[in-house]
Amino acid sequence: MGRKPNSRQVAKYARMLSALGTESRLKVVRLLLSAHPHGLVASEIASELRIPNSTLSHYLDKLKNHNLVKVRRAGTYLWYTANDDALRELLTFLYKECCTRSSASRSKPVVSPIAGGV
Repeated sequence: MGRKPNSRQVAKYARMLSALGTESRLKVVRLLLSAHPHGLVASEIASELRIPNSTLSHYLDKLKNHNLVKVRRAGTYLWYTANDDALRELLTFLYKECCTRSSASRSKPVVSPIAGGV
């Protein structure tokens, strides 16, 4: 993301923010980040957040469709993890031009990679 984002990229990030734009879906992503990098199965997410399975399924589909959540199959279980690369990209987009108009301060990385995870 070295140059200014084009309108297609801006639209992509707007959709990602929209997917995060409910309290419940944001809670799901935060919970998955707390369980990173192993993730959680849907029943654990539902139990911890007290969300009915059918509702959680819709939340996870929306987050997955916008690349904010990854899913992997292990036997009969589906394990969900936060897509930390996509979240880092979104945060970088938001802060990319931080303070450039005023030159008040130099922009610092919002998220720095930590060995072994987020």
